[in-house]
Amino acid sequence: MPDAAAQLIAACDDPGAVAERLRCEGQAVIRVLGQDAPYALLRAAGRAPVRMVPRPGPTPDADMLAGDGTLSQRGRSLLQQIVGDASGAPLLFTHADSELPQLFATVRDLIRAGDIAARPIHMLDLGHQPRESSRAYNAARIGQLVAWLGGVDADHLAAYAAEERARPAAMQHLSGVLRIAAIGAAHALPPAEWLGPVAQVSGEAPGEPVFVLGSPHFSTARARDLAARGLDAKADDQDWGDPLVAGWADSPEMLDGLSDPARLVPRKLMPVTDRATAAIARMAALGITRAVIVESVGDEAAAWDAGYFASTLEAAGLAVERIGAPPPPAPTTGTPRPAPRAQDGRRSRKSLTSIASFGAYQRDWFKGVRDAVAEGAPLAIVNANSPQEILRAMDVPFVVNQWWASIVAAKQQSPRYFQLLRDHGYPSDAEAYSAQGIAAMFDADPEQAPWGGLPRPAFVQAPLGTDATPRIFDHWARETGAEPFLFERSIESRIDFPVEWWDRLHDDWDSAIEPERLDLMTAELHAVIARIEAGTDRRFDPDRFAHIMNLVNEQEDYYRRTRDLIAGAHPAPVSISDTMPATMVPQWHRGTEWARDAARDFYHEVTARHEAGEAACANEKLRLMWVGRGMWSDMGFTQRWEASHGAVFVWSMYLALAADGYIRRTAQGQDPLRALAARFVTMGDELRMPTWAGAWHVREAQSHAVDGAVALSDADPFVLRALRRAGVPVLSLDLDNYNREASDGDAVDRQIAAFLEGPASDYAGRRR
Repeated sequence: MPDAAAQLIAACDDPGAVAERLRCEGQAVIRVLGQDAPYALLRAAGRAPVRMVPRPGPTPDADMLAGDGTLSQRGRSLLQQIVGDASGAPLLFTHADSELPQLFATVRDLIRAGDIAARPIHMLDLGHQPRESSRAYNAARIGQLVAWLGGVDADHLAAYAAEERARPAAMQHLSGVLRIAAIGAAHALPPAEWLGPVAQVSGEAPGEPVFVLGSPHFSTARARDLAARGLDAKADDQDWGDPLVAGWADSPEMLDGLSDPARLVPRKLMPVTDRATAAIARMAALGITRAVIVESVGDEAAAWDAGYFASTLEAAGLAVERIGAPPPPAPTTGTPRPAPRAQDGRRSRKSLTSIASFGAYQRDWFKGVRDAVAEGAPLAIVNANSPQEILRAMDVPFVVNQWWASIVAAKQQSPRYFQLLRDHGYPSDAEAYSAQGIAAMFDADPEQAPWGGLPRPAFVQAPLGTDATPRIFDHWARETGAEPFLFERSIESRIDFPVEWWDRLHDDWDSAIEPERLDLMTAELHAVIARIEAGTDRRFDPDRFAHIMNLVNEQEDYYRRTRDLIAGAHPAPVSISDTMPATMVPQWHRGTEWARDAARDFYHEVTARHEAGEAACANEKLRLMWVGRGMWSDMGFTQRWEASHGAVFVWSMYLALAADGYIRRTAQGQDPLRALAARFVTMGDELRMPTWAGAWHVREAQSHAVDGAVALSDADPFVLRALRRAGVPVLSLDLDNYNREASDGDAVDRQIAAFLEGPASDYAGRRR
């Protein structure tokens, strides 16, 4: 028999070999991605579940198929394994982190396009917010999993759950490498194979005992590194460690127990104060005086918590070491970074009278918000994909987080705000665009604070879009005393769904979107209303809310008409330097008469320009798409190419998404709240989710007759891939819309010029 320790380590670090062996033995292997998958249920359905985890090494196939825009190195490693696995074993994905749904959608799209071999895949989209709506949603998703598996034997489920509950006692003598190995091996080896080696290995591990926090350990590599330094990882608080062991102890033996949102909660969703308090108590109970905080490359959630963990544990008298943390910022002396362009930050040419007053309106509005908060009004700060219409209906003043970030960038305050984050123990390079609001809480310089500074919020709200989102908003709430509300981010789990969503979602949203997703979001809207009513004197007025929804639909319909007009106009009467501010400023105020009228006036002025033969560029030769966020720090960036090359950017996501992504009309008897849920439950899918986003961008490129697309570093690689497959030339720039400290402006200009003079001009010649 192989050495017991080596057997556990091998099963943990290379579960793929276990899967191949079990398959050769005739077992029905299913590969599992996500630590919150119900392994006992899978075994009770006659499957042999084997986890899939990232492995070191190159990922050439994944790089070719998906690029590196949305998948991390971990995600590309997983995709590489999927592409290289010829067994056809089914794949089960969960929503344990934000990358796994993206990977599911990636695999679904690759299968749909015929780029990889077809195989059964399923998305188990479990929510983990402590709400009954999440439990009901989970019950529906568990039921769908059971149906996909073909049924589950109840007696077998109870038996496998009992086996899981016995595991913690069986491995309580283990620590360090062997503890991590045993946890990982339990998600690969059949239970009978696992128990023997665990009982045989010695629990004695040399070295100083340490408690480990931070990034998940997908293999024994980190524990082996610690052991080589004379450290014994006695206990931990990371997703593939002790939290899973604690979950085994409560393994439910009936299906309804698997729906509990508190089951196997990912660490990124837990308040940092609770985690730190529990870690300190556990260390005291175990006699551990030293903690190690792991920050793996690309783990933005861990990066946001590391500083707080370090300062809190040190304040408790404990020794703390951070491993894998990013290096400190480069010194100002020495090798200089490329200098920013001299024109960075310049204002773009504004050609429309209908938007000339927007700046003054915004300033007056923001002053009114500051005055209202000073007089005691509760301020809400929300992410752009959060349902703001609820706040407007309840007369709660609010500021959109990403709007504030654009103001910080436009006022050239980004470097100072990055430093404010670093000074307070937070990362400046982990979702920086969404972190400027919390940075503003540390801005004590009234002379430099943009527009007088961002007031302290009473509420902070966001959907769980990225792994960093709950961490940013948790710290934001802790730093300010604000009440957080995090909306579940549900996932499009169907294999087949309406790809041409842009027409169906306006009126047929109730049939085009999965009812489980609408039920969940509608329940969460009721929950956030109840929270606000409980904490303020504001009340929800259904009639006012219905009026607001109608105003939004009217506003977006004007944008739709404007978008369609520009698409068919040659030359284009306006460029995105006009359409972006004309769209975004009223979008922050949607649901008001002012915003509806601003969209109307914008439409009429663009129509008048077109009918008069006016053009954004009289010498229009090339029509371009801008893929990604706006260059808020340099709003004249796209206009530089009109004079030199006759190249006009006629399309950006801002006007196009307003045209297609927001309209949700209600018929007689339909609930406006459910229509609002339909608006936000898909938000993000249109821009970032494979299949959804690619088909839409191709349709927009074709309707606008573009000659090329220019993309920023945040662009979805599947969107770029879909455009290229449709024949549209694409220039992908290694350029961030927000943090351009390390960009070489002259090099970027040379890239764009070469693209316009080469691929874009060649395509234009062929197309015309």
